[in-house]
Amino acid sequence: MTPVGETTAAPRLVEVRCNLLKDNDVRARGLRQRLRAAGVRCVSLVSSPGAGKTALLEALLARLGGERRVAALVGDLATDHDAARLARAGPQAFVRQINTGTLCHLEARMVEAGLEGCDLNQLNVLLIENVGNLVCPAAYDLGEDLRLVLASVTEGEDKPLKYPTIFNTADVAVITKLDLAEAAGCDLGLLRRNIEAVRPGMRVLEVSSKSGTGIAALLQLVAEG
Repeated sequence: MTPVGETTAAPRLVEVRCNLLKDNDVRARGLRQRLRAAGVRCVSLVSSPGAGKTALLEALLARLGGERRVAALVGDLATDHDAARLARAGPQAFVRQINTGTLCHLEARMVEAGLEGCDLNQLNVLLIENVGNLVCPAAYDLGEDLRLVLASVTEGEDKPLKYPTIFNTADVAVITKLDLAEAAGCDLGLLRRNIEAVRPGMRVLEVSSKSGTGIAALLQLVAEG
């Protein structure tokens, strides 16, 4: 019997969360092994809403389509709007929407389900757009080889300082919407210094999906490693 004034809710929640993360890690390891065995390079994108993930994927798909066999999985709470945009940008690509409902992140099991019916042996690159969120996705491995964290010039230079965990679980930081930097009054040097403060030595790319600036370097990173 639980003494008056005490509760078992918190320990139970911790146990459930640990079990969920353990299951996710096991699935992610298995997924990573499957993708690598098939020769598929897997890249995920994480950011807050409106940072430009879908626009960046459109630019990548338009350029990758002629050289690589590509699949794209798109995570959102609802709608298939982003998947429809990507399908238009890369008509030869395998594109599928993953609706998470109330979950603010993708999980490895969702990626597995999203790839059902897709022949991995016919792929070169898998792109995953996570749900727009800088908190929850940090805890979930999706079996990717490379995780990109996006920070747009319109969000403020202190984004890395506010959300250090996501920068520490990503491999490369991508500063997006570079064409709007001057109009937004963004201090690019300060943004870079804040990324460096949170994750010393982290590689940083500056891109504009609209003008094409920096896309070639990102394309090489995504396609070839």
